[in-house]
Amino acid sequence: MAHCSSGPSGKVPRPDTSSVLMSGSLGSVDQTMKPVLFEIFGEIWNVQARLGQGVSASVYRVSSGRASTAAVKEFQADNKGGDYGYHKERSVLEDIQGHKNIVTLYGVFTNHSPAGVATRCLLLELLDVSVSDLLVRVNTQSQTGSLQGEGPQGHSMWLVQHCARDILEALAFLHREGYVHADLKPRNVLWSADDECFKLIDFGLSFKEGNQDVKYIQTDGYRAPEAERQNSLAQAGFEVEWDCSAAVDLWSLGVILLEMYSGIKLKDTVRSPEWKDNSGAIVDHIFASNSVVCPAIPAYHLRDLIKSMLHIDPKLRGTAEAALLNPFFSIPFAPHIEDLVLLPSPVLRLLNLIDDSHLHNEDEYEDILEDMKEECQKYGSVVSLLIPKENPGKGQVFVEYANAGDSKEAQSLLTGRTFDGKFVVATFYPLSAYKRGYLYQTVQ
Repeated sequence: MAHCSSGPSGKVPRPDTSSVLMSGSLGSVDQTMKPVLFEIFGEIWNVQARLGQGVSASVYRVSSGRASTAAVKEFQADNKGGDYGYHKERSVLEDIQGHKNIVTLYGVFTNHSPAGVATRCLLLELLDVSVSDLLVRVNTQSQTGSLQGEGPQGHSMWLVQHCARDILEALAFLHREGYVHADLKPRNVLWSADDECFKLIDFGLSFKEGNQDVKYIQTDGYRAPEAERQNSLAQAGFEVEWDCSAAVDLWSLGVILLEMYSGIKLKDTVRSPEWKDNSGAIVDHIFASNSVVCPAIPAYHLRDLIKSMLHIDPKLRGTAEAALLNPFFSIPFAPHIEDLVLLPSPVLRLLNLIDDSHLHNEDEYEDILEDMKEECQKYGSVVSLLIPKENPGKGQVFVEYANAGDSKEAQSLLTGRTFDGKFVVATFYPLSAYKRGYLYQTVQ
């Protein structure tokens, strides 16, 4: 049984986002203790998977049927800080709700196990792939490219810009509210398929600026120099004044963006003596190495943005609001086809299906429309279907589903199928662009 109260937004989980929320602090927890179900808001929610686990909490994907999915973060009922972690994260989330780039808290509840153990839980918005997942994918591609004599390649400018803007918007809001996230890393930045944006999760180490109540903050590889010094002094037993500022979040984001651009994990690099001596020269070298594949002017703006976040002196890093004014964000980019495979949305785009000859024969064109709609409706509710007769988008099939869950299922089942003797290539497509009739040609 569970006793619930709604979150500050007063929302219930949105229909079938069919996505994944990953926990930020992973560790080892007894797998046999995984719950089978939760009773939430008077409904039975089945546990579909454990998504993340740590010393004080575990995260699960839960479902109350096809109509609703969400994430539950369950804090351990022991002396490992579970209650403190629950109250801490709940307090921060309730205080900062309402921003599109911050995970939504639907409500809180207490779960009672069959053994009579009571645990505190957060009911959260379910999200999709994390930036960590994206980096794993691009690292794999980079390793393949290295075997073929190519250098490492990071994500497209479109994707880097999208992520940078979304997280800076979240940080600008968070910092205006007086909070420091204090654990910004790729695993804590996730994509929302239905909202088409990246969102921040995991506020367990967050604190009010000027009132730091957490001794150890941030994660190796993304930890600002001043936080590194503070953590080292605390570990050595020195009594120090905890006074890290919002600037630590800017440092972490600078490292994340550099990893996304370069396709290289930088944990060892940022801990090296060379980085401490001259991080700017290393950033310059990384950008010079990628100069062949990235346009010069946008790359220069991105380089300067990242360097502004990686000043050793936190007072020189500026603010998230100031960073959003960088010229990098005024440049329009088109997504690469790989971006549209990686980032789910409610719109599916099918390639390699229709010859030009079919587009100009009205009877054949209408038959194809009918056949495609009938096929696509097997995987979910189709809102609209479009096959442009002229460029841009000529001969491509755009299918808008009622939600991203249906489009994801369709994408997985249609990819590799044959239609009129041709292999289907299925990618996602930004809903906002589709709604505006903006059918841009993606970069191959």
